[in-house]
Amino acid sequence: MPTLLWIISATIVGAALSVLAAAAFALHAAPARIPMLISYAIGALLGAVFLEILPHALERAANVHTLTAVILSGILLFFVLEKLVLWRHCHTEQCEAHDQHADPGDHGRSGTMIMIGDTIHNFVDGILIATAFMADTGLGIVTAVAIIAHEIPQEVGDFLILLHSGFSRARAFVFNLVSSLATLIGGLLAYFALRPLQEWIPVLLGLAVASMLYVSVADLIPGLHRRPELRATLEQVSLISLGIGSIALVGFLARGHG
Repeated sequence: MPTLLWIISATIVGAALSVLAAAAFALHAAPARIPMLISYAIGALLGAVFLEILPHALERAANVHTLTAVILSGILLFFVLEKLVLWRHCHTEQCEAHDQHADPGDHGRSGTMIMIGDTIHNFVDGILIATAFMADTGLGIVTAVAIIAHEIPQEVGDFLILLHSGFSRARAFVFNLVSSLATLIGGLLAYFALRPLQEWIPVLLGLAVASMLYVSVADLIPGLHRRPELRATLEQVSLISLGIGSIALVGFLARGHG
C-alpha cells in the first residue's frame, strides 16, 4: 500500500478510534479504570520509543550526537510548551484538579482551552505518524498504535472536562472529533512537506522520541506514584509490561508483513 494511503488510513482510524473509545469510556465506565488505561499507555509509549523509533532514528542519523541533542532539546521544548498551556494532557488526578477549578457556568471557556491545546497536540501527532511511515511502514504502524494508546486516556479526560464545562454530550463528541481531525492535517502536511526533505526525518523521529519520553516520564508516571500500595504497583507494572509487549508484538508482525 502506498505510504500516503498508510498515513491517511492511520490518522483517520486513529482519530476515530480514540474519540469513540474515549466517549464510550467516559460515559459508561467507572473513573477508577482510567489509571489502568494510563499504565498501559505508558508501556506503549516507552515500547515504541526504545524498541522502534529510537533504533530507526539512530540507523538513519548522519550524526548520533546531533540526534541526541535534538532529543534533549525536544524534551526541554515540550516542558516549555506545557508550561504555556499549549501542550495539554489530562489524566485521572489532573482531571480532578481541573474539575475543581472549572466552573460549570463558564460558558465553555475551560473546555475551549482544552480543545485548543488538544488540537495542537493532535496536529503534532499527525506529523509524527507521517514521519514514521516515511521512514518505514512497520515503524509507522507501531507509532500509530502507541499514539492511539496514549490518546484514549487523554481524550477521556478532555471529554469529562468538556461535559463539566457545560458542553452537551453531543457537542463534546463533535468537538473532540473535529479536534482529532488535526491528526490527518498534520500527517498530510508532513508527507508533502517532508517528501523532498528526507534528511529531516531523523530529526523529527528524534522529536517523536522526546515527546513520547516527556509524556510518559514527566506527565504520566508521576500520577501512578499516588497509589503506592503493593497491589496497585503490581497492577501498574503488569499493565506497563503489557503495553511494551503489545508494541513488541505489533513491531514483529509489521516487520513480518512489511
